[in-house]
Order: sequence, then structure tokens, then C-alpha cells
Amino acid sequence: MRRTKPLLLGSASVAAAALLFALTPQLSAGADEGRAAAGRDSGEPGGASADLAAARAAAPAGSPVAENGRLAVCDTTLCNEQGQAVQLNGMSSHGTQWYEQCLTDGSLDALAQDWDADVLRVSTYVQEDGYETDPERFTALAQRVVDQAVERGMYAVIDWHMLSPGDPNANTDLAKRFFTDMATRYADQPNVFYEIANEPNGVGWGAVKSYAEGIIPVIRQHDPDGIVLVGTRAWSSFGVSDGADEREVIDNPVDAANIMYTFHFYAASHGDEYLQTLSRAADELPVFVTEFGTQNYAGEGANDFAMSQRYLDLMKEKGISWTNWNFSDDFRSGAVFKEGTCDGNEWSGTGVLKEAGVWIRERIKE
Repeated sequence: MRRTKPLLLGSASVAAAALLFALTPQLSAGADEGRAAAGRDSGEPGGASADLAAARAAAPAGSPVAENGRLAVCDTTLCNEQGQAVQLNGMSSHGTQWYEQCLTDGSLDALAQDWDADVLRVSTYVQEDGYETDPERFTALAQRVVDQAVERGMYAVIDWHMLSPGDPNANTDLAKRFFTDMATRYADQPNVFYEIANEPNGVGWGAVKSYAEGIIPVIRQHDPDGIVLVGTRAWSSFGVSDGADEREVIDNPVDAANIMYTFHFYAASHGDEYLQTLSRAADELPVFVTEFGTQNYAGEGANDFAMSQRYLDLMKEKGISWTNWNFSDDFRSGAVFKEGTCDGNEWSGTGVLKEAGVWIRERIKE
């Protein structure tokens, strides 16, 4: 069974990782002491450190979280608790307002055990009949699915799936409410990432950066060590879809530690220019590909497996973690399950999968 494996790094990256983990106790000491004191006041022994150790111990033996514990950003990649670089491979859900029925104990057992996935991205749409219509319901739904991932020892990306309007600042108040609820619940879980803006579009990098610097402190107030994933402009393309490139982020990064920047691509639409942008960006920034497809940018049409494999080879070479879009039975070719699968209880093997599902399952299992 394939599980998250340490990556081989160059000597400079190894040194950076070692330095980061040597400094981590000092950098987070104030937060840990405060949370430990809160634990003592409430009669809980050990405070935050004990809670994290217990959470890791509770993960199934051999699972990604049991093997790696809480991750941290080191240099331009992810590192586990031993300071070793790791790469996560997994799937993204579709919008939970439409495809809640595809996220069951059976389907997530298959994802964790049959597919050997390390990570599940849980997509909570803000608009399109999503969170804004019933915040309490969609928070509870997101927490239910994250909890299911936690129980199986997978990592979970909590995805604030804003898309239209494209300016993340249009939803700042809602985002603060959502991430307060999520960070409060998962502060002592090593499993979670916080993706604070799915695909910013129609605005400049300055607006996206300002939004991130307003939301990250809300998360840090409750979860000082959780990794935050920051969307990049022009649909998380580092600006390339608007004629820019990664330099705008490199030259003006978000003022926060333990963060990564997201990049999205669809192989049938996004060719060499996008591939090279990802390659250059990953040499200077920590990048997580939280969404990609083997089809066109709408998740439709024919699969371009040759271009997709070029992206996967690059991401493996540079240790870039990824989640594929999407874990549902939507009619589009980008949904991994055949239509109607989510109405039944058969999830494992390839018989229930579309062509893209068969292909991505095999890559996750490699």
C-alpha cells in the first residue's frame, strides 16, 4: 500500500528544513504555552502538545497522518514532523451543495484504502446555493466530511470555494465566520489545511494579498500552526491567465509564515506556458496544486493524458502536492465516477470509474 513518502531534497533544501524544525519550538512557544495553560486551567493534561500527539496516535496505523503527523512549510515544500519533505496526492470533492451523496463512509473508505490517497479537498462553495444560503448547515457539512477524512488518517484541505464574484474581499465577513468555526474545531488536529480563496479573478494581486493578510490572523488566533493555502490571481494561475506571471507574488509575498500558494490547471487548456510558470514558481515559492483536471478548463471534453503526465512528472520532481478535480459522479468527463454511482454503495475498483477516474486512481496509487 502506497503511503506518503519522504522526498529526496538537495542539500540546500535539507539545510533549510533542518533549520526550520530546529527553530519551530521557539517560534511557536508563546502559542503553545498559552494553549497549554488553557489546558491546565480546564483540567486537561499537557495542553496542545498532548492533544496533537493523541490525534496522531488515533490515526489508523500506516495512514499518512500516522506516519507524518502535523506538516509544516519548509523552504519551498512540505515537511513532516521529522523534517522530511513529503508530497501529498489525492482528490478534491465537487461542491457539497450538489454532491454531498458522493462523500460517504464507503466512498471515503475507497479513497483512503483502495486509492491510497493522502488528502481530500473539501469544497464549500460560497455562492451558487452554497454557504451564504445557510452558514450553519454548510459548516456542519464541511466538518462532517473533514471528520471522515481525519478518521481515515488522511489530510484534509478546507476549501473556501469562492469563484463568482471573483474578488475574495466580497466575502470577507462570511470567510471570517467560516474559518473561525473551522480553526476553532481543528486547532489540535494535525490533519488540516486552510484554503482561504479558491480562484480569485477579476482583481489584481494586491487585492488578493490584502484579503489573505486579513483572514490569516483569524485562523492563527485559534490554530497558530495550521498551514494556510493562498489563492493566486486569475483563477489561481499566478496571474498567467491575465498576462502576468509569478513575479508579482515573488516580489510582493503575503506577510505571513507557514503558507503556500495555490496553482490550478486543466491539461487540455493549459499548455507549456502554464507548465513553465508552475515550474519557475515552485523554485522560489511553496506551491500546492489544489485543483487540476485532465480535460479543458471547464472539466469537460476529451482527456489529455499526455499533458497531464507532464504536469505530474514535474510535480513529483519538485515535490508539489496535488488534488485532482473531482470526486463525484457529475456528468462531465472530469468527475471520476460514472453517473449514478453516488446513488449506490459500490465504490472500489475501476468498474465504477470513468476514463479519467481510472487514470488518476492509478497515479495516486503509484
